[in-house]
Amino acid sequence: MDKNNKGRRILALAGIIILAALYITTLVLAIIGTADTTPWFMACICATIIVPIILWIYTWLYKFLKKEVSDSINNDDESR
Repeated sequence: MDKNNKGRRILALAGIIILAALYITTLVLAIIGTADTTPWFMACICATIIVPIILWIYTWLYKFLKKEVSDSINNDDESR
């Protein structure tokens, strides 16, 4: 298995676990429905949107930075 795919799979699995926990928490808070749970409910809804975006940015940055490192290594090898 490629090292890049392994990292992406780990991030994807972490994202699935986090989102599942958020969905369960959101469901429980919606069922309870007291005034004290409203801020927690809103936080779960916001995190449901923000977590996938952050994970996408992490994978994009990883791919971008890895490409830059390999390009700089290739340029060093060619200059010798």
